[in-house]
Amino acid sequence: MSLFEKLYTVITFLAAVIGIAAGQIGALQENADRVIVPLLIVMLYLTFLQIPLQKAKLAFGNIRFSSVTLLMNFVWTPLLAWFLASLFLGDQPALYIGFIMLLVTPCTDWYLAFTGIARGNLALSTAILPMNLILQIILLPFYLLLFGGTAGGIEISFLLESVVAVLLLPLLLAIATKGLAKNRTWPSITKWSALPIVFLSLAIAAMFASQGELLLNNLDLLWQLLVSILLFFVINFIVGQKMGGLMKFSYEDTASLNLATLARNSPIALAIAMTAFPDQPLIALTLVIGPLLELPVLAAITQVLLVLRKRSLS
Repeated sequence: MSLFEKLYTVITFLAAVIGIAAGQIGALQENADRVIVPLLIVMLYLTFLQIPLQKAKLAFGNIRFSSVTLLMNFVWTPLLAWFLASLFLGDQPALYIGFIMLLVTPCTDWYLAFTGIARGNLALSTAILPMNLILQIILLPFYLLLFGGTAGGIEISFLLESVVAVLLLPLLLAIATKGLAKNRTWPSITKWSALPIVFLSLAIAAMFASQGELLLNNLDLLWQLLVSILLFFVINFIVGQKMGGLMKFSYEDTASLNLATLARNSPIALAIAMTAFPDQPLIALTLVIGPLLELPVLAAITQVLLVLRKRSLS
């Protein structure tokens, strides 16, 4: 994990603070929203460059692990997200939709770092990553219509256009770039790991410059969101442990299952929210607040897993 990745939460928080401060300048507040989506598209392109799509077939080498992980990420977690959103956020449509979007998009990057720290099965976690990416791109519109259709105006045509413009185009461009790089002596793509965080932080700063006042006016709603997110982590951690035991997974595979089904892909969800729901900024702000909790929680869970590992070896 690079220094930028270790400080991701701090950097994100500072970006939000800087954005709110910049938003006090009228010209910046009025024009900040124009750069958000372009910054997110560049961020996703750089992120997709680092995803080993060619390893997707390796996931089928361990059908039991892959099946359980996909079941938890794309069946169990969406149902849990809907239940928690209905229980705590049913009277706040924007938070409801943002929460659903956050939880139905599994992480495709930093969970690998936490898996390594927890001494999990890094090879399995890497192999499942491309499938997580492809399935979330395909299923996100379906989840939004299934669970969020009653929460506020979701137009399927506009949503699909947003997925194509913001996700598929950067993905295809990344695939093409990697294809061209095969026979060239380009710098290693892994050396670019900090760049997506830089562009994401710039997008977050621009977002808070544009909508920071809205967040400050709705601080009383944040506790509902925080409780929902924390409950998701606690419940999913327990379910992951139980599933690992039920399937008789080793500690390494269970740790990988836990982290692959806990970490969320807020940048992808954020990019879609900014394009599909431009008139509902609270949805996007929900997806910025989520990671501020996620990384400290994942760091704590990693330490819990290491304690469990020590006990299993004693």
